[in-house]
Amino acid sequence: MQHPVLDSQLPPPPTFLAGIRRAPKRDLRLDRQDIELALCNALRYIPEQLHRTLAPEFLHELRTHGRIYGYRYRPAGRIQAKPIDAYQGRCLAGKALQLMIDNNLDFEIALYPYELVTYGETGQVFQNWMQYRLVKAYLEQLDDHHTLVLHSGHPLGLFPSRPDAPRVMTTNGLMVGLFDNPEDFHRAAAIGVANYGQMTAGGWMYIGPQGIVHGTYNTLVIAARQRLGVPVEGHLGGKLFVSSGLGGMSGAQGKAVEIAGAAGIIAEVDASRIETRRKQGWVSRVTTQAAVAFSWAAEAMAQKRGEAIAFHGNIVQLLDYAVQNRIAIDLLSDQTSCHAVYDGGYCPMQVDFEQRTALLAHDKVHFRSLVDATLQRHFKLIQELVARGTYFFDYGNSFMKAIYDTGETSIARNGRDTRDGFIWPSYVEDILGPELFDYGYGPFRWICLSGKSDDLRRTDRAAAEEIERLRPTLRYQDRDNLRWVQEAESYQLVVGSQARILYQDAEGRRVLARRFNKMVREGEVGPIMLGRDHHDTGGTDSPFRETANIKDGSNIMADMATQIFAGNAARGMTLVALHNGGGVGIGKSINGGFGLLLDGQEATDRIIDQALPWDVMGGVARRAWAGNPHSIETVAEYNHRSSGALTIPFVADRKLIAELVEKTDV
Repeated sequence: MQHPVLDSQLPPPPTFLAGIRRAPKRDLRLDRQDIELALCNALRYIPEQLHRTLAPEFLHELRTHGRIYGYRYRPAGRIQAKPIDAYQGRCLAGKALQLMIDNNLDFEIALYPYELVTYGETGQVFQNWMQYRLVKAYLEQLDDHHTLVLHSGHPLGLFPSRPDAPRVMTTNGLMVGLFDNPEDFHRAAAIGVANYGQMTAGGWMYIGPQGIVHGTYNTLVIAARQRLGVPVEGHLGGKLFVSSGLGGMSGAQGKAVEIAGAAGIIAEVDASRIETRRKQGWVSRVTTQAAVAFSWAAEAMAQKRGEAIAFHGNIVQLLDYAVQNRIAIDLLSDQTSCHAVYDGGYCPMQVDFEQRTALLAHDKVHFRSLVDATLQRHFKLIQELVARGTYFFDYGNSFMKAIYDTGETSIARNGRDTRDGFIWPSYVEDILGPELFDYGYGPFRWICLSGKSDDLRRTDRAAAEEIERLRPTLRYQDRDNLRWVQEAESYQLVVGSQARILYQDAEGRRVLARRFNKMVREGEVGPIMLGRDHHDTGGTDSPFRETANIKDGSNIMADMATQIFAGNAARGMTLVALHNGGGVGIGKSINGGFGLLLDGQEATDRIIDQALPWDVMGGVARRAWAGNPHSIETVAEYNHRSSGALTIPFVADRKLIAELVEKTDV
């Protein structure tokens, strides 16, 4: 078999459509030797007769943008998911994965589409457009007896395998421990050997901001039940939520607020991101004045209706107004991209968005100092609001770690280091962890590859039917999920491919997948791609987010996510992915995901029965061993009804241990 190569005919110079967001210049600290290396690395994709022409072009890109993107190799116009039948390929999986890639790069979805960034300020599908073209060509060649292997976006090639093996195995940004830090990663990315895949960007499973809406909704609702006395079947009417960010992930906040029935003000410095959410109907009103934003919120609260208000400005300015005017805020969070806090993910209060972009390109040292000052001011304002009764939770975006890194050690729970976490909980630590992840509930998702809204509607109905009979007595989580999927179409969540997000536990995912595969087999719907966010029960090891509620000291270990990745490959998932970084930054997380093509085959039923329970229960078992009570209950139930035998701990008496150590302490 001949491996694909790029055409020896030079593509035309790139053209860029006005109004499409562009990434800021990336940090570039390469010496002359590394610049030469970066050029040589990029030219490996290019036929040699074109090197003399493209070398200076790539050098210009590197010096102007901090990276070599190979803009000339981007297909002209809009990239978007097409119906699966419109793709070329030798197997259904190859066509399906092309669709998923294109969805990640859609102008309507991607944050910086020309720079291949899907979301999270730096989360890229590939490093450059040469990789995009080659991977698409490989996927057209892919058949059921080969596996495509990728290293940080680079297609290593097609390797012989079996029909029940993964069709694609991809890893992104996996650094050797000694070099697993932002500085060495930035060098690796600049010379073209590392990709920041975030989670579902490099894992090709992003479904637009819908992918995080259900989790954000769950977080708000459960927080209100825990802290504000809202009953399980209640409504957040009359409550106020304030946060920041309307990007690829944070953009879900406005829609989640309105579905939950609360009034919400979300600060965003980038006018284009606000306009995107306004056009999509994910925010209802926009203002540049804090007084107006809080006035509108007060009206919505008085009428007990959900309303999302975008404040075009800095979150620090918004909170400062609230403090100065003694405005009560019920729930408070932040979703700026603090995993890339010095790369544009967090905007200083002293500058506007355009000035921020200019500083990133021309005065990074000054930019860093402004970011640090703003983070410290942000911290003080939150402290004041919390003292007045606000419930603040970190949204797992490395916000509190960023504050700590400015030298503000008082944010650490022990006042010294981050070993014991921070003074405020992350949303996983107090909310999603104990109430969802510990039971196995997580962000299950599916994509109807036909592109037909009728297929999505049929799967919604089927999912509701299966949840209703999932167990003799539905948990409150099941009832929440049932209501969500019954109402999902009315929320108008679809942006891009015909996809749905629905939190489910291990058995729920298995049952729904079986039902969907049967529907494909019987011709009720076209093929379906199953996936999930890496942000899940077992998909991610991240002490500041997904594993924040694991208290046995193992939250710093990455065994779980690595094992889930390997086990998914062994059990025949269509795509398996393992990444470094995720939503919290390089060196702070190892995360993995999967894609499973439902083609109606009985062999796929067997993969569903083996792989989906493993993908979830591998995480629940780890949480049980850490002593999490709900996970222990879930593992005990699993052992009773399945052929598995998962280890359950004996729980030590902490009081006995403390007394013993105190008596023997010298």
